[in-house]
Amino acid sequence: MIIEHKTVIADVKLVADFRRYISYWRKRFTEQPITDFCSVIRINSTAPFEEQDNYFLLCDVLPEDRILREELQKQRLKEILEQQQQERNDNNFQGSCMFCNEEFLGNRSVLLNHMAREHTFNIGLPDNIVNCNEFLCTLQKKLDNLQCLYCEKTFRDKNTLKDHMRKKQHRRINPKNREYDRFYVINYLELGKSWEEVQLEDDRELLDHQEDDWSDWEGHPLSAVCLFCEKQAETIEKLCVHMEDAHEFDLLKIKSELGLNFYQQVKLVNFIRRQIHQCRCYGCHETFKSKADLRTHMEEAKHTSLLPERQTWDQPQYYFPTYENDTLLCTLSDSESDLTAQEQNGNIAIISEDTSKLHALKQSSILNQLRLHESLKN
Repeated sequence: MIIEHKTVIADVKLVADFRRYISYWRKRFTEQPITDFCSVIRINSTAPFEEQDNYFLLCDVLPEDRILREELQKQRLKEILEQQQQERNDNNFQGSCMFCNEEFLGNRSVLLNHMAREHTFNIGLPDNIVNCNEFLCTLQKKLDNLQCLYCEKTFRDKNTLKDHMRKKQHRRINPKNREYDRFYVINYLELGKSWEEVQLEDDRELLDHQEDDWSDWEGHPLSAVCLFCEKQAETIEKLCVHMEDAHEFDLLKIKSELGLNFYQQVKLVNFIRRQIHQCRCYGCHETFKSKADLRTHMEEAKHTSLLPERQTWDQPQYYFPTYENDTLLCTLSDSESDLTAQEQNGNIAIISEDTSKLHALKQSSILNQLRLHESLKN
């Protein structure tokens, strides 16, 4: 396309389904001139006119292209989640261990847990893996070719390979091998980013605090982070007050007016986190260079409370958190009564009894006095 038609597609690796993407634009180019969709880039502009060339750039700056890419991504994620659910419920799986050749029938988790437990070969939790059969076949083929799964060196025979993987503790896959990315659900959450990049985007980016000392970690309470700035609060009530006062965003009011259950709240929070992380205003879809510029725009334009239609954020892809260990998600509740229960109870902490010395506990328990009193009464 570049050589023959002078057409460039930006960020090709971010297109979830390239075949459908090409089919869509092939049809659109027959309906309207290509210049209606593409930016024109002129090269050799200082050369004579007849030596100048025009190239056409198709990218997601065009709203139609961005919507197409997002729809293809959602469709791809939906297909992957359906495939994963099917594999999780499949009890007709049949496979053999790659290290001891023991046969396994039933659910795929039986084989994966066996290899992790008996051979310390852990490729991840079964529920995080998709297309498991293809994954196992890929790994088995490498072993059949006498290739180490971690360092990917090739050996002269099977015994030498086994000794190498055991002594070097190479019974694991190479995390830098992008060939394996398609077998993990996490790599479908945000296209163009590997599992490593997604895992790095956790609350540490927002909190930006130094690593705590292990000696006093119990005294450092978990804090939820504001959706729009770096403000932290120890309770959902305090955080909601801050977001209402500082950003004119009333989470409890939105929850009540829209009748959001717990999972819809989760999707709404994850949607807003994703938009803020990408420096994009969800009220007008404008993108900014920094989060500070975005925050200034949203506050001046009153876009913090301008939520898009429900079908925009109420999507399966927003079940997954934008940041790992997002404490705000843990403070959400189904009913408003849950939010005020602590206040009604006077914030009384309930401490369980120490059952490590059960015999002594039985001897000193107040129940003994009650039983004695009851016996005398009878």
